[in-house]
Amino acid sequence: MKGLAAFGLGAALVFVQTGTAQMGAPDTPPPVSMQAVSGPLAAKYKAEADRILKAGETDDDGYVALTYLCDHIGKRLSGSPQLNTAVEWGAELMRKAGLQNVTVQPVMVPHWVRGSESGAIVAPVTKPLHMLGLGMSVGTPKDGITAEAVFVPSFAALDTMTPEQVKGKIVVFNPGWHGYGVNVMYRAIGPSKAAAKGAVGVLVRSATGLAMQTPHTGSLYYDEKVTKIPAAAISIEDALMIERLCKEGPVKVHLQMDAHMEADVKAGNVMGEIVGSEHPEQVVVIGGHIDSWDVGQGAQDDGSGIMGTFQAVTLIHKLGLKPKRTIRLVFWVNEENGEAGGKAYRKMIGAKIGEQVAAIEMDEGAEKPLGIGYGGFESMMPGAPPFDLSKLPPDQQQSFATLQDIASLLGPIGADKVLPGGGGSDIEPLTDDGVPALAPRTEDLHYFDWHHTEADTLDKVDPKEFRKNAAMLSVVAYVLADMDGHLAGKTAAPAK
Repeated sequence: MKGLAAFGLGAALVFVQTGTAQMGAPDTPPPVSMQAVSGPLAAKYKAEADRILKAGETDDDGYVALTYLCDHIGKRLSGSPQLNTAVEWGAELMRKAGLQNVTVQPVMVPHWVRGSESGAIVAPVTKPLHMLGLGMSVGTPKDGITAEAVFVPSFAALDTMTPEQVKGKIVVFNPGWHGYGVNVMYRAIGPSKAAAKGAVGVLVRSATGLAMQTPHTGSLYYDEKVTKIPAAAISIEDALMIERLCKEGPVKVHLQMDAHMEADVKAGNVMGEIVGSEHPEQVVVIGGHIDSWDVGQGAQDDGSGIMGTFQAVTLIHKLGLKPKRTIRLVFWVNEENGEAGGKAYRKMIGAKIGEQVAAIEMDEGAEKPLGIGYGGFESMMPGAPPFDLSKLPPDQQQSFATLQDIASLLGPIGADKVLPGGGGSDIEPLTDDGVPALAPRTEDLHYFDWHHTEADTLDKVDPKEFRKNAAMLSVVAYVLADMDGHLAGKTAAPAK
């Protein structure tokens, strides 16, 4: 988590869909949620749901697989041998679990290489920086660059600066912490905005609220009309120190990065199914992304997502449940720095998009689940009016009521809320074309403490909460695949 398909409206919609606009922000009120309301679906599916929840209490297959993925395969950056090892392993995992139609859809992915890198304050004091180059960044010259740092607290402040104030300098963005949806924009488009004013490099405060001298990487997105300059994330503490020093007088920083692009590499989306008993052509697709950044183990992001959804699907299979529609499990590739897997899946579906009846993505970690998120709603964006169910079209209002009915089955695990904001980067190409978007929603206390860092390791995934997330998704996926009727998606995007 989380790539951005395109900036401007497209980028905004990613945050809308996933409900991450204010994730992790200080003093953020509890998310808008709707309590479960037991109805005809709960009455119809209570026996099956209870069986799933009971089995989910002790099923450890997903966590065992996650342990192997983290400890024996590890970080899985697109283009790396480890990613293709994970793809082959993931396909074999699905086969051994008894899923049908297991296949790997070929996908070409970008191959960005970090190489060696370092940064330091060199005047008025000397201090190494805790830094990680941003994904897809260009490198510096071999000997690096040394330049005066200019502290910039916001894009608005940058806009007021003249090119003479920025030219030849390294811009240091430190906007404070306002939640991932706000802060990630400095990482993503800050380098090109600074380059447009003549900067030679960018350092950006990591997109987290936790100050533990830990830098957080993630993709940047260059404006092709502007010179590409090297960019890195630095720890909160280092960003604050540079800010203080800049207020005292001139500060010089040295940055060295060997980052570069190599030729695209063949990888693939891993897919397996429980084929529908009555309408096999109709699909509930569920999954996460199998790639990760080249730091940590990709445990929460997104090992927990692919293994949580794996367990959700295999619970249904083990119990011998036969939904009317097909449930398709997908481990998408290249979410982190290109989203090629999601785009390739949408291309594969082609004109049969109407047969994708729901899309569920788990890409926000496996902390304590609150319930299920649904739909792409503009109220999830920073500064938007509060979510108002009554202003939605009638079919979306009815879909919320349907999900409240389904959620009432999840009371035993405390995940019986329905929240606005569901989806994810990998399923965005589907949901843009009208497929209903869903995602598990958690209490989200620590996800952005570890996100895109060396600290994203297996020990951060609590087995008990992992099992709850898997069981919740298992119940939701089964009911959506078996019930009469289906949820409403948002209005399809205009043809491009």
